[in-house]
Amino acid sequence: MRALIIDDERLARKELITLLSQYEQVEIVGEANNVDDAKEKIEALAPDVVFLDIQMPEKTGFDLLEELDNVPHVVFTTAYDEYAIKAFQVNALDYLLKPIEPKRLGEAVEKLSKKLNENQDRTEEIANMANRKLTLDDQVFVKDGDRCWFVKLSNVRLFESDGNYIKVYFDNFKPMIHKSLNALDERLSEKSFFRASRKHIINLSWVEAIEPWFNGGLVVTLKGGDRIEVSRRQAARFKDMMSL
Repeated sequence: MRALIIDDERLARKELITLLSQYEQVEIVGEANNVDDAKEKIEALAPDVVFLDIQMPEKTGFDLLEELDNVPHVVFTTAYDEYAIKAFQVNALDYLLKPIEPKRLGEAVEKLSKKLNENQDRTEEIANMANRKLTLDDQVFVKDGDRCWFVKLSNVRLFESDGNYIKVYFDNFKPMIHKSLNALDERLSEKSFFRASRKHIINLSWVEAIEPWFNGGLVVTLKGGDRIEVSRRQAARFKDMMSL
């Protein structure tokens, strides 16, 4: 597994690298001392996992995750246990308190190994992370106020434009992210997601029913009951994609 160490303290990075060196399955591909540095290295090195400090100067570890299009597995490393609940709200793989105990690190590595074995294709897929489209197997980080989540795209049924923000529909949540729908549309796989209109992108795997609508348009009902109008301009293309 390819690991990137992100921490603003040099000694903390060196200590963690030393601890991880005893695990043959772990390859340290790099280290970063701030969010901007980390973002560049994640995009360039495509690690399987980041060991991520939360409190760093200027931007936090949560800020980094919010800026990424495609989020690798995350193990938080921090001296502040007050962040534990928040970390697990976002479904982090694990949470290690500093100073890091070797036993707890071993548990995190074992957990990570099992996770990667469940999805062996990910290593091959992320080799071209910077250029490839995001698929249903990818996860994104969503932060709205004090709440944040890791969300697998297969669980996102709908993206809805709202001014300069996008409302993300998954489970019973509808948090807002600061991104344009056009920018998001360029990153999503057209095999899995469809731009229904200027305001909506739908997850095709969530389509439950389709019916004709006014002026040659369509209305799509998603699992869970959301009803989205497909514009007349997009209706013909949607019919082709859904083999209607």
